[in-house]
Amino acid sequence: MSKSFYKAILDVLIYAVLILGALTMLLPFDWMISVSLRVPADQFSRNIVPDPFTLKNYSDLFKDLPDQAFLYLTFNSFKLSLLSVIGQVLTCAMAAFVFAIVKFKGRDFLFALLVATLMIPPQVSLIPDFIIFKYLGLIGTQWPLILPAFWGGAFGTFLLRQYFLTIPRDLVDAARMDGASLFDIFWRVYMPLSKPAVAALSIFVFKDAWNDLLHPLIYLPTDMQKTTLTVGLAFFQQQLQAGGKFTVLMAGAFLSIVPLLIIFFIAQKQFIEGIALSGVKR
Repeated sequence: MSKSFYKAILDVLIYAVLILGALTMLLPFDWMISVSLRVPADQFSRNIVPDPFTLKNYSDLFKDLPDQAFLYLTFNSFKLSLLSVIGQVLTCAMAAFVFAIVKFKGRDFLFALLVATLMIPPQVSLIPDFIIFKYLGLIGTQWPLILPAFWGGAFGTFLLRQYFLTIPRDLVDAARMDGASLFDIFWRVYMPLSKPAVAALSIFVFKDAWNDLLHPLIYLPTDMQKTTLTVGLAFFQQQLQAGGKFTVLMAGAFLSIVPLLIIFFIAQKQFIEGIALSGVKR
């Protein structure tokens, strides 16, 4: 048999494994949607396709939670996630530009030291951060969830630096000859050319901030008008389950991931391009 035949068989096996893996990953997601569309009496049914089909759980989500809590929770999560994206993109982009373009003594050592901090678990700095914010009187406010985003990050700096290295250095020399400052080169040359990498970083940061449960649980009060969606769903989990409304909880869980799905599908092309090109070094 020819090599092309063996290659075709290998391709079929690879695609079969990938499809099986995709179906395995999608099964919990499909089950969540299925439960959210069932009546409470059939919430523990093993059928994937709900019978009967109902959308009442989504309307009950806003009725069962007091004082339009779901809207407040969603707004708080979106606000904190958006501010985290703005802070991370700005600070990480400026740091990445310096590490990629500006030459100074000890640059490579400092960058290696920054990347090494990725090995430190975030839980290690949780107690020192809490003490600092308590000393500043910020506990119980949203500032402990906003300010760290404007301190930069090792992952975002590494991602953008790798992408900046793929941009031809001749653009810097040409801009310098035209009298552009470093900030002009960063803002008018590199940032417009780095949209794929910025989109990839934005998706990562938004996802992490949106799904964060630990930090809002520690820093924010249990007031449903001030905390985030993840904390709110965890808080109402026992209440809805005790009331036999597991279907309503699944409706809330599904609505909580809809923004992530929308953002990913809108910026999917830029996201993939940014990840692919960030691993290429000139």
